[in-house]
Amino acid sequence: MKSKIPKSIDEYIENFPKEVQLVLQKIRKTIQKEAPNATETISYAIPTFVQNGNLLHFAAFSKHIGFYALPSGNQAFQKEISQYKFGKGSIQFPLNEPIPYSLIKKIVKFRVAENLEKINKKVSKKKTQVQKKKS
Repeated sequence: MKSKIPKSIDEYIENFPKEVQLVLQKIRKTIQKEAPNATETISYAIPTFVQNGNLLHFAAFSKHIGFYALPSGNQAFQKEISQYKFGKGSIQFPLNEPIPYSLIKKIVKFRVAENLEKINKKVSKKKTQVQKKKS
């Protein structure tokens, strides 16, 4: 990839060879389908989806796709990701193996629900605080 930071996910993807572009577009479409209300952006110089906070990031490297579902996404899918190289908040999907789009779909659904739950808890807490002040 060129060294300048892309301004959009389209710009990010176009910097890769065609076969990698196809994988990145399919990952993007998988995320869009499961998180239709998410906003696309570039954060940390890589594609990012935001919905009620950061949802996830993904990136292409020479031999793998990095998928960043934050620590909670990895913790929730320990068994499913165990066959891949992974860290606290990252998973590496090798480009020379089939990309697990169904797993990506599950992780995205999980992260959407998790972020929504966090927002609902914050709203509930604020309502409780307002009610206490009124009493």
